[in-house]
Amino acid sequence: MSVISKLMEASEADTDVLRRLDSDGDDFSKFREVDFTFKCASEEKADTVAGFLGDYQYGKTSVLLEDEQYFVQVLIDMPVTQNILLCVSGFMVCIAELYNVEVDGWGCIAQNGT
Repeated sequence: MSVISKLMEASEADTDVLRRLDSDGDDFSKFREVDFTFKCASEEKADTVAGFLGDYQYGKTSVLLEDEQYFVQVLIDMPVTQNILLCVSGFMVCIAELYNVEVDGWGCIAQNGT
């Protein structure tokens, strides 16, 4: 699959998540911790990806091991307006391509009310 196809697929999936958040009354402009996750084939690959993202301060990174699978979790404090979220998510797709890992999605807690 080409990078463009992956970006388009991610954009559609991200927009679906944003629609669900909207239906829950989310205030997209409120900052919240958003976590992006990468699946990695090895601990070394996970350390490399986490190192790059952490060294350049894209977010707070950690390497996780679950069921013999390595993951990199990146926590970013940000609003989730569509333009911002799609840009950051697209960047994560590009990072995954550069390091030959898989983006395993993102998540956050809806922010509404006060």
